Amino acid sequence: MRYLPLTPSDRQGMLSEIGAASIDDLFVDVPEAARLSGPIADLPNHASELAVERHMTALARKNTVAGEVPFFLGCGAYRHHVPASVDHLIQRGEYLTAYTPYQPEIAQGTLQMLFEFQTQVARLLGTDVANASMYDGSTACWEAIGMARRITRRGKAILSGGLHPHYVSVAKTMAKYTGDVLDTSAPTLGADTDIDTLIGRIDADTSCVVVQYPDILGRIADLTPLAQACHAAKALLIAVVTEPVALGAIRSPGEMDADIVVGEGQSLGVGLQFGGPYVGLFGCKDKYVRQMPGRLCGETVDADGRRGFVLTLSTREQHIRREKATSNICTNSGLCALAFSIHMTLLGEAGLRRLAGLNHAGACRAADRLSQAPGVTLVNDSFFNEFTLDLGREARPIVRQLAERGILAGVSLGRLYPGEDDLANGLVVAVTETTTPEDVEALATALEEALA
Repeated sequence: MRYLPLTPSDRQGMLSEIGAASIDDLFVDVPEAARLSGPIADLPNHASELAVERHMTALARKNTVAGEVPFFLGCGAYRHHVPASVDHLIQRGEYLTAYTPYQPEIAQGTLQMLFEFQTQVARLLGTDVANASMYDGSTACWEAIGMARRITRRGKAILSGGLHPHYVSVAKTMAKYTGDVLDTSAPTLGADTDIDTLIGRIDADTSCVVVQYPDILGRIADLTPLAQACHAAKALLIAVVTEPVALGAIRSPGEMDADIVVGEGQSLGVGLQFGGPYVGLFGCKDKYVRQMPGRLCGETVDADGRRGFVLTLSTREQHIRREKATSNICTNSGLCALAFSIHMTLLGEAGLRRLAGLNHAGACRAADRLSQAPGVTLVNDSFFNEFTLDLGREARPIVRQLAERGILAGVSLGRLYPGEDDLANGLVVAVTETTTPEDVEALATALEEALA
């Protein structure tokens, strides 16, 4: 039985108050093609719990399990080994049932965990401070653009062609309602990044330049010249990291003077999970901390001099007037942040560097082997654990063909950039510590046969 506490007159009164003629007016921003005109076809009105369980189990069996096949997918979501202790600890009742600390003084455990998470993220990203997490990398990226607008009082953001197209899409969706102008472009299928081009596009209206590191093709660039150019124009440099394990091997964006560093923390402690929930990372220079979205936990002492933790900054709608809130993201990804923090703690700095070394070494071996296939060219001059191959022909059919053989070969650029013919031959391949030499050989053999 549905619970409908509002009467028709109640609803009409609320609609009149906000100036809407009908409930449908509240969904005008949803494309009509995406709206349901009636019940979902072929879905029964009711079924027994047992029947539903059997049906869902049958559907689940149609999935390809990442750990059971050669797996080379990446582009922002990576398969890493997550120690069993991570899952064991986050399922403890005091963590699993913890909610946002509306009364911080009685949530010392939650606040301490978030404080430790912030410390780890700030050190990883090379920033002065970090917040208690965001929803995911893409929304963190947009929040950084909004933060740059508030700081510079300018409304033009330049987005690198190497920025993940899904992140660009999120920014475009949000910019429709803020008036921000987004200067975007597509990447080129070559070894060079677009750093020099980005520098040339900076002008007096630029609030920020957004660059991914490593970028969508896996390329790594020195961000220092770009940071200098941004600062000369009184603009901010925003760096986006989708593979945090890379920062165990390469310089952090903060070390190269990036003003805001955001990213996706899924690689550490969080499984692929069909695309979410994930955990957004967000750090910045100390001088910008009051414009940082989300919340920030701090360390202090109580009246008796004992160590304690507090919610230091929380400039969000639920705590201050809405028009003064820095973000409408009203929470943090607490459980995923905890998983990230536990995994980082288990690794330590030395462990993270060793893990990064395993990833890079494996990727180097895979790049050498795969580029031996006839007609295949390695695009990158530099990479961490992800690189791009030019197959010499359209990659999407090849990916589908190999998937039918039980090999998930990577992400085709044609899928990410439909209509960009210059990118259609590109295949982005990710290699982690979970990739075996046998996996690489299976991919290489299958690729040679498919291209023959």
